Amino acid sequence: MEKLRTNKWIILSAVLIGTVMGPIDGSVTNIAMPQLAKIFHTDITTTSWISMTYLLMLSSLMLTFGRLGDMVGYKKLYQYGLITFSVTSAILSMSNNIYMLIIVRAFQAVGAGMLMSMAPAIITATFPPSERGKALGFNAMAVSVGLSIGPTLGGFLLTYLGWRSIFYINIPIGIIGFIWAQIVVPDNKGVPEKFDPFGALSAFIFLTALLMFISEGGTWGWTSILSIISLLTFIVFFIAFVIIEYKVEFPMLDLSLFKIRLFTFGNLSTLINFMAQNTMTFLTPFLLQKIGYSTDLSGIIMTSFPLIMLVVAPLSGILSDRYGAQILSTIGALITAVALFSMSTLTLHSSMSSIMLRLGLFGIGNGIFQTPNNSSIMGSVSKNRLGIASAFLATMRNAGMVLGIAMGSAIFTNRQMFYESLKINSSSAFLLGLRDAYIVAGIFSIICALTSLVRDKINKKNNLEKDGM
Repeated sequence: MEKLRTNKWIILSAVLIGTVMGPIDGSVTNIAMPQLAKIFHTDITTTSWISMTYLLMLSSLMLTFGRLGDMVGYKKLYQYGLITFSVTSAILSMSNNIYMLIIVRAFQAVGAGMLMSMAPAIITATFPPSERGKALGFNAMAVSVGLSIGPTLGGFLLTYLGWRSIFYINIPIGIIGFIWAQIVVPDNKGVPEKFDPFGALSAFIFLTALLMFISEGGTWGWTSILSIISLLTFIVFFIAFVIIEYKVEFPMLDLSLFKIRLFTFGNLSTLINFMAQNTMTFLTPFLLQKIGYSTDLSGIIMTSFPLIMLVVAPLSGILSDRYGAQILSTIGALITAVALFSMSTLTLHSSMSSIMLRLGLFGIGNGIFQTPNNSSIMGSVSKNRLGIASAFLATMRNAGMVLGIAMGSAIFTNRQMFYESLKINSSSAFLLGLRDAYIVAGIFSIICALTSLVRDKINKKNNLEKDGM
């Protein structure tokens, strides 16, 4: 057993089991939304809270889990995540109304948060700097595998085994992952520091308020009472959080991390990249539906994006170990910009191959960008801060997802209405609104390239010292 715990690639295999669970579950659940709305006799707006609650809870608790991981040990919190995710999946399969699904999904997000915040920390603690990019590339590949097989698996389960089966599949994966992690992942004691409850609470409140404002502000009205309350709550508790973190002896988020240029600009690049990415992934299915593709065929077309990432991400990780993140991430962001600008030229007569080529190019750009960027961020901090660094990275990723969907939806809707006001027919107005949203996402990718370029290059000597080599 001790020999297994010293084999870094075997340790990585245990981490990848947990990594693949979230993307599979998320994509399978999204596929099931229309069916769940029919089964529980509810509308799409109510059903959407199955995903919204999950995303809000996941994003708001990530920093807390990162801090706890640094304190109690990454392995322990990772295993807690596997147990929580598996148990809540079993409970979800027994749901008898839509509200039970929504509430239990919030608790499932607690388990997912533990898994997502600890995986990069375990990998970074296990692998030397010379192989960290490669290992994180395999982690990114696991995410792509989950996103790729999720829609197909979800369609099969819903068709032949019923909606409850989409939650059953998490249970054996979680049990296997827990046992394998217990066997192969080495224990780490964590740091003997006190937990910061007031910082954790204020972070949870300001993140929840911000994400609610971003995701629901368009529905409520940006100047409505609910939107104003959400925005003010965010501002008040964000200020409170910063004050608390400066005053407490052991802050939940060590604000001195932002003095590290690699950390700050790497996370900013992550936020912007996921804003652009989720604008594309949110809007493109509407285009495919408008063209006339079936749901199954649309799923296959959209899969071309994560499938390409599956191949590119590990290769990019290997290259980042040799050449660093600065140039690779910048090139990757520029390629995603080109892909988004090219998608703005799509029409209702575009062939499936032309759409898939653009999505494939987008996958190449994201695959080149993400792994070096993640490796750069995780390599910029000391070992006793890997948990919070991993969690902050995941928070930026999830915030980017919410911002991207909100941004894409707002731009598309407003521009489509503008073009319709000019007496342009509905199909043309649809395409023009979509074009504008893709162009704005492309501009954000260019900004992402700039934030990637201005980061410092990793000083290998300092990097080795941080990792205790």
